[in-house]
Amino acid sequence: MTHVAFIGIGSNLDEPRVHVRAAFDELDLLPLCHVSGRSSLYRSAPIGGPPQPDYVNAVARLETSLAADDLLAALLAIETRHGRSRAEPNAPRTLDLDLLLYDSATLISRGLRLPHPRMHERRFVLAPLLEVDPEAQIPGHGPVARLIEHCASQGLERID
Repeated sequence: MTHVAFIGIGSNLDEPRVHVRAAFDELDLLPLCHVSGRSSLYRSAPIGGPPQPDYVNAVARLETSLAADDLLAALLAIETRHGRSRAEPNAPRTLDLDLLLYDSATLISRGLRLPHPRMHERRFVLAPLLEVDPEAQIPGHGPVARLIEHCASQGLERID
């Protein structure tokens, strides 16, 4: 069975654009996965954490036959290959891959929450998601096109 997943991609260290673009390609190379949509790249200011550079963000639409937790494990492996460190919450990172949506599933488990927490409050997630899927809905929150209106004050710049 094929599922549709949306992956949030972010980086703010060591040539962030390079990491984000590479992530699109690496997602497409995962077994039982195909990237069927790629957003533009966006620049956003960090939220929380220590002082750090701006982020480059994007969203990928992924068609996959992997189960959600297997997909998450594959995302974490890609982050590790890019040198991702989890020393402290909200710290700068070479690559961050978030499983935002998996079909219309809602799930809370030890290692995975769907939809991704707070994605409905983050313009840097909603804008690229809306670009990839103008009809996107976040279970429990509604249409992305409506949710993004509540984030209008959050700075975001399309850079690519």
